[in-house]
Amino acid sequence: MSTADRAEGQATRGSGRFISGVVEGFYGRPWTMEQRTELFKREQKWGLNTYLYAPKDDYKHRTYWRELYSPEEAEQLIALISAAKQHEINFIYAISPGLDITFSNPKEVAALKRKLDQVKEFGCRSFSLLFDDIETEMCPADKKAFSSFAHAQVDVTNEVYLHLGGPEAFLFCPTDYCAAFCTPSVSQSSYLNTVGEKLLPGIDILWTGPKVVSHKISVNSIEEVSSVLKRAPVIWDNLHANDYDPQRLFLGPYKDRPTELIPKLRGVLSNPNCEFYPNFVAIHTLATWCKALPNEGSKDVEMGDEETDPGYSPQKALTLALTDWLQEFMSTDQSGGPCRPARLKKVSSDEEPMQTDVDENPYVPGPGENPLYTAEPLTMDDLNLLSDLFYLPYEYGPTARSMLEELNWLKNHRQAAAAQTDETEEWHSKAQRFDGRCEDVVQMFNRLSNAPNRSILYDLYNYICDIKSGVGLARAYVKTLGGQGRPSSLLMSDDPEPWGFRGGLSGEFQRMLPGHGNKDLFKDPPMTQVYFIRSYAKEDKTEVQKIFEEMQREGKDQSPLTQPPLISDRLSAGEIPPSPQCALVLEDEFGICGFALALTDAKPAAAKIQRAVSDSLFKDFPSLVALKVLPRVTDPSPAKRMIGQLLSSVRSSGSRGAFCELRQGDRRMLDFYSKLGSFKPFQTDGLPQDVVVMATSL
Repeated sequence: MSTADRAEGQATRGSGRFISGVVEGFYGRPWTMEQRTELFKREQKWGLNTYLYAPKDDYKHRTYWRELYSPEEAEQLIALISAAKQHEINFIYAISPGLDITFSNPKEVAALKRKLDQVKEFGCRSFSLLFDDIETEMCPADKKAFSSFAHAQVDVTNEVYLHLGGPEAFLFCPTDYCAAFCTPSVSQSSYLNTVGEKLLPGIDILWTGPKVVSHKISVNSIEEVSSVLKRAPVIWDNLHANDYDPQRLFLGPYKDRPTELIPKLRGVLSNPNCEFYPNFVAIHTLATWCKALPNEGSKDVEMGDEETDPGYSPQKALTLALTDWLQEFMSTDQSGGPCRPARLKKVSSDEEPMQTDVDENPYVPGPGENPLYTAEPLTMDDLNLLSDLFYLPYEYGPTARSMLEELNWLKNHRQAAAAQTDETEEWHSKAQRFDGRCEDVVQMFNRLSNAPNRSILYDLYNYICDIKSGVGLARAYVKTLGGQGRPSSLLMSDDPEPWGFRGGLSGEFQRMLPGHGNKDLFKDPPMTQVYFIRSYAKEDKTEVQKIFEEMQREGKDQSPLTQPPLISDRLSAGEIPPSPQCALVLEDEFGICGFALALTDAKPAAAKIQRAVSDSLFKDFPSLVALKVLPRVTDPSPAKRMIGQLLSSVRSSGSRGAFCELRQGDRRMLDFYSKLGSFKPFQTDGLPQDVVVMATSL
C-alpha cells in the first residue's frame, strides 16, 4: 500500500470518543508507578479515559530519548500499560526529541522509530510526539533539507505515524502551542498553517489555549485555531500546573471553560500540580465538567457567574470533589508511613480515648495529670478554606480574597485604630473579623496535620505551613496596629529570624523589580521605586534638554532623518518656554527622569516655527502638552500622575482642551496616551505624514 493510500485510509481516524484525562507533563519529580496506578483507578471511577505519559524529567522521555529502556525499566512500563488497560484507560506514550534531533538525518528518524517500536512491544497502542519548549532555530543540515521548522516537524511526524501502522491515538504537540506564541496571530501564523495543511488528518494536535497557562478558553478562540489546524484540538490544560513556582499549589475547581467547548474539541487533558495527592480536586472537577452537556443555542459566556453555564457549576463541582476528598483524608493511607490514632476530641482522665490502633496497654493519664492531646476531626469547612487559600492561578478563593481586602483596608486606615474618629469602631470590628479568619487558618492547619492519611498531608505540608506562617505575621501586624501588645519582633527587628520573611534570593530579586504579581486583586501594585513630581525651575532646563535629546536618539531608527517640525520638539528643546505654572519634572533617586510641559495657547508658537496647523484644532484644543519619560521608568503610574497635574493646571488657565503631537514611530508614547483613555486621535488637514495628533477636552 502506498503512503498516499495509507494516509487516505487513516484520514477518518480521530473521530472516536472524546479524549479526557490527565497528562503527566510537568517539570520535576515524576510520579511513582504506584501513584500512576492509583490515578488509573480514579480516572475509571470518575469517567475519564486517557493518561498521557510525558514527564519532562524522565531522562528517556526527553533528554536521552534515543536510549532504549533497560529490562528493569521495560518491566515497569509493561506493568503500567497493563494496569491502564485493566482500568480501561488509554495509555499514550509521549516522546520529546526536539531538544537535539536532526530532522533530515535518516539515522535520527530510525532511532525515533526504534524507541517507539520498543514501547509498542510493551503493549502500548497510542503515541505522541512533543515539540514544545525547544529552540526554533534549525541546524544547517535541516535548513538545506526543509523550507521551514514546521515542514521539518510535520515530515518526521507523518513518517513516524505511518510507521506505527495506525495507532489507536496519535497526538502532536506543536512548538507554537498557544496563541501567545503565534506570530503575528493564530490565523496568520505560517507555522500553524503549515502544520494544519501538511499534518496527516488522523493525527490530533495539542493546544493550551490563549496562553501557556490560560485564564479562560472561549469558543471563538477554539473555532479560530480549529480552522487553521483543519481539526479540533486536544486541550493540554495547564490551569492547575504549578511546576513554574514552588510556592504555589492549585486546589480550585476546573473553570472558565464553557461547556459549549465540548463538542468543538477532540478532548481535554489536565497537566496538574507536581504533587500527586493534591490533584484530587483538579481531576475530579475536570471529570464533572466532561460529563456536562451544553444547551443548544446557548451563548459563549464566562463561568464566573454560576448561572451562566447551565451545564456545569464550578462551585458545585468543587463541593462534590471536596466531599469525596474528605473521605480520603480520614482514611488510613497505605504508603505514607505509620498512621496516628484518629482521636476525635480532647478527653479527660476518666474517659477512654478513641483510637484506631490496637494497644493492649493504652496509656491513660492519672488523676491530676494532663489529659491526652487529641485533634478535632477535619471538616468540610477546613477543606473549603484550604481550597480558597490555594485556588487558581488568576484568582483567590472568596475567603482568601476577603482576607487580603481586609488587611489592605486595615493598613490604609491604621490612623483610625488609635484616634477617636467615626472609623475607629469600624477599624476594630474589621480587625476582630480578620483575626477570626486567621484563627480559622491556624485551626485548619492543626486538623490537617493530624488527619489519618499521611500521604496527602506530606504533599500539602510545605504549603500549609507557609500560609500559616504568612497569616501569623499579618495577624501580629494588625494586633500591633490596634495597640494590642508590643510590636512583633519578627516584623520590626533589624535582625529577624529566617521565618520572618519570604522568598530567599528569588524574593530579593522580585522585590527590586517594578512588577508585583499578576494584579488580580490590587490593580495598581506597589511601586518599588520612589518618584517625586515637582514644578519645573530654570535650573532644570539643561537636564530637560538632555532627556529630550536622549529620547530623540532612542527613536531615530523609527523616524526619518529629515522630520517635519513639531511644536512640542521646540518646547522640549527649550527654544520655546512653557507657560507659567504649566511645567513639571519627574525625579527618582538618580535625578530628573522625565518632564511634562504645556503651552496654554500654542497658536503663536506654531506661527513662530512656520508650522501649518488647522484652525479647527486651535478652536477646540488651544493648548499643547509635551511629555517625555526615560525608559528606566517602567512604571506608568508616575507619568499618569504628572500629566494629570499638568492638565489640571492648563484647565485652571481657562483652556477648553489640549493636544499632543507624536511621531508614528514613537510607539511608547502612542501607547501611553491611548491607554489614558481621555486622549483621542484628531484628524486634521495638512498634517505631516509622520505625525499623529491626539487631543482631549478639559
